[in-house]
Amino acid sequence: MARITIPTRDDAPAAAQAQLDQVAGKLGRVPNFFRVLATSPAVLAGYSSLAEGLARTLDLRTRERIALAVAEVNGCEYCLAAHSYTALNFAHLSPEEIAQARQGRASDPKAAAAVQFARQIALGRGKVSDVDLAGVREAGFEDAQIVEIVAVVAENFLTNLMNNVVGTDVDFPAIAEVRAA
Repeated sequence: MARITIPTRDDAPAAAQAQLDQVAGKLGRVPNFFRVLATSPAVLAGYSSLAEGLARTLDLRTRERIALAVAEVNGCEYCLAAHSYTALNFAHLSPEEIAQARQGRASDPKAAAAVQFARQIALGRGKVSDVDLAGVREAGFEDAQIVEIVAVVAENFLTNLMNNVVGTDVDFPAIAEVRAA
């Protein structure tokens, strides 16, 4: 159960309602995470801007793999469920690929390098070795893409921290249900 009040769309601050409507327009509903952020319209706007910018970086499959690896490191039940769902239904990762991503692995060598590097960033709280950097570079990632991987990890840390602190009620299918889908 959530440890703060999660407002409905109508109970959210007026300054957040238009943004919640945009989320509903894109997703067909407003997940609890966005309603949590709506308690502070400034935080909702900041997160939305970050997420929108990062959506123009790495491909969706890579971003979802990173989200899964980071959620696993941070033990975020909400994000594991949400990103298992989105990885399966939007990024078209198989249940096996989702399980691999959670462990910082992938069968594709370039994807594996990205998700392994992202996991190391999360585990080390940004302190990675020269060997870690060399590995991601050897896989073909340039400096701009390395910066993007770091930013996607940071975006997911924000969501993991928020959901772990709040105890956001999971409103996505349970991970086992996603695997069965």
